[in-house]
Amino acid sequence: MKKLTIIFIHLLALITIFVVVGTIPKKRDSQTNKFDGILERNVTIQILENDTAIKQGYLKELLDSFNRKYAEYGIVAKDANMDQYSDLEQDGPYGYGPDVLYQANDRLMRYVDGKHITPIPVSTLDTYNQIDENAWKAYNRSVEGTAYTFGVPVNIQGPLMYYRKDLLPSSWRETYDKNNNDIPDMLENWNDMYRFSLEKKNAGFWGYMRSFLEPYFSSGFLFSYGGYAFGDDDTNQDDIGFSKGEAYKGIQIIRQLASVMDERCIDDTITVTAYSQLAKGNFFATITTPDVYTLFVDEFSKEGVSLDNLGIANIPYLPKSGDLTEENPELIPCKMMGGIQGYAISSYTKAPNASLAFVDFATSYNNISRRNVLLGIAPARNDVALEVGGLSQVINDNIKNGFISIMPSIKATGQIWTPLQTLFQDIAKDPFRSGNEQAKYLSKEQFQAALEKVDKQIYDAIHTLQ
Repeated sequence: MKKLTIIFIHLLALITIFVVVGTIPKKRDSQTNKFDGILERNVTIQILENDTAIKQGYLKELLDSFNRKYAEYGIVAKDANMDQYSDLEQDGPYGYGPDVLYQANDRLMRYVDGKHITPIPVSTLDTYNQIDENAWKAYNRSVEGTAYTFGVPVNIQGPLMYYRKDLLPSSWRETYDKNNNDIPDMLENWNDMYRFSLEKKNAGFWGYMRSFLEPYFSSGFLFSYGGYAFGDDDTNQDDIGFSKGEAYKGIQIIRQLASVMDERCIDDTITVTAYSQLAKGNFFATITTPDVYTLFVDEFSKEGVSLDNLGIANIPYLPKSGDLTEENPELIPCKMMGGIQGYAISSYTKAPNASLAFVDFATSYNNISRRNVLLGIAPARNDVALEVGGLSQVINDNIKNGFISIMPSIKATGQIWTPLQTLFQDIAKDPFRSGNEQAKYLSKEQFQAALEKVDKQIYDAIHTLQ
């Protein structure tokens, strides 16, 4: 009897060791096998969408059509009725989180570390072959040596230039079309936008206007000259690169653009008023993302201004020298920060196959086309982008050509925003310093030192909080 007891204890010890070292399958493995293709019946799945999709009626339309299609299975998809930025890490373990959530890649992918979202068998989806590999890359992650995909791209976020066609000078073909291509020069390069905005400011009006508070819209000026967020294709949090290459030139660009505005560019005043200010004709141009196009529509409607007067263009090229005052500059593409908004599936869902069916349905050709019509998105699906044409295709081409730098999909990304925001505000303030408060950013050395300080702040924040 004693011998049997000893054997039992040894077996128990071995099982414990196997669990600790990982010989017994872990949660990650079981997650990848939860999609067996057999739809759960008589289940309700909660869908977390963004506020714009709810406000414009797209989510209701999507849910109604999905529920009709899957009524025979008793599957019902409902609005999760939660804040669009609800935290799955906090809500999911207690059963309060959604089954399917729609957010930007940097927000979704921070849930990978805690295993809050599940790998998705994306090759089974209708949309799989229609999305460029650079968009899929935003949702790819290697976990314990195995590659997984945790999200499905829907919408490419990349800044565009929005401007008032009717505020172009009547003689622009003579004064702002040096290459005679029938496109105003200020929409093609930042040097001419700077010159035009300076002329407008001196005449008591405003040309290009954009707040520098948000690093999302400002860091691209650093990326264009060789800067980057993290090394190893934005996966190495030990290598912070905002000061790398000739990124200091981007500081000069920001400072020069701020000088043709007023002090509203230091905070978020311009950002929140740009839609109405363009509608009223007080601003000539601003940059923002396609998903807020409906806000321009609303404001133009309020002012009784025809939407025919709203122009949209790609982001202008930058001078290789980093100097907006240079005449006849050599030009380089402006590489802006962007994001990929998409769907992910909660690891806590009790209906994984129904959730996957919803993601497949929502990312189908017809529903992405409809999303484009109602919300003005730039579709990640190449076939829809090709059908829509125009700037949707331009944004797809931008991501293929590397002109959009996707927000890093690692948790450390959360530490980059505050140091960058502080720096960009300080740069934007520089042209307006007077009296005893002297300008701080006037030389390459000052630009470089400021960026190196940001890199250190980000590094310290990441490693202090770990």
